[in-house]
Amino acid sequence: MTIPTVTLNDGTTIPAITFGTYKLNGAAGVEAMNSALNVGYDALDSAFNYENEGAVGRAVRESGRPREELRVASKLPGRHHDYDAALTTIEESLYRTQLDYFDLYYIHWPNPKQGKYVEAWKALIEAKKRGYIRSIAVCNFLPEHLERLKAETGVLPSINQIELHPYFPQDDMRKWNHDHGIITQAWSPLGRASDLLTNPLLKTIAERLGKEVGQVILRWHHQLGSVPIPKSATPERQIKNRSIFDFALTEDDMTKIASLARADGRLADQDPATYEEF
Repeated sequence: MTIPTVTLNDGTTIPAITFGTYKLNGAAGVEAMNSALNVGYDALDSAFNYENEGAVGRAVRESGRPREELRVASKLPGRHHDYDAALTTIEESLYRTQLDYFDLYYIHWPNPKQGKYVEAWKALIEAKKRGYIRSIAVCNFLPEHLERLKAETGVLPSINQIELHPYFPQDDMRKWNHDHGIITQAWSPLGRASDLLTNPLLKTIAERLGKEVGQVILRWHHQLGSVPIPKSATPERQIKNRSIFDFALTEDDMTKIASLARADGRLADQDPATYEEF
C-alpha cells in the first residue's frame, strides 16, 4: 500500500511515515536504507551528528529511484548555531550526501543556554533561499522557542520533531504545533528499548486486530496526526512498520492508549528546555 502524504505549511509534502537512520552507518547502513527504499519508504531522516550522511546519499543513489520521489532530511548540530557556521555545515552535509538539496533540514536542539537558535534559524531561512533546502524545520523546540522564532523572523517551522510515544504523548505540545500549522513528527515512536512492545493493553488491541504491537503504536501516531520515524535494519520489520494504513483504531482504543501516559515517560535524559546538544 502506498504511504499517504502530509502537506506542510510551506506547501511541500512528506510521507505520513519516515524511515529513521540513527545508528545505521557504513555499508550495513547503506544496505538497511536501500532495503527501506526498496520496500516502499519514500523518506530518510538523518542528522549531522548521526555521522551517516554519506551513507544516506549513497543509499539514495543506489536505490535507482528518481530523486524527486524521495524526501531526504538532515539536522544542524548545536555546536554550529552561529550563522556562518550553520550555512557552511549545510553545504558540507550536501557535499557528504552528494545531493543537490535536502528536502528537510532541522535545527536538532534549541540549546537555549547557548541562545543562538534564532541565528541558526536565520541561516536555515537563507539556505532555503539559496536552494539548499526545500523545507525548514526544528526538533525538540518548546512553545517559547517557537514563539521567539516567529517574533524575530516571522517564520515558523514546517515540522517540530519531538519525542513521542504512548508513555509520553505530549498532548500540550502536539496541540500547540497543530494550532500553529506545524506538523508534529515523532522520534523514538516505539519507545526505544522500553516495555511498550510487551504492554498488555497494546497486546490485547493488537491481537483483536490481527496486527503486531508495533503496528498498533505506529497507527496510533498516524491517528493522532503525528508522523512517526521508526527504524529497523531488517526488511521484514521495515515492511511491517510501514503497513499501518489498512486498518484503524477505534475511539475506545485511542482512549485506552491515552491512559498509558506516564509522568516519567520521557526517554531522553534531559528536558529540551535545558538540554545542550553538541
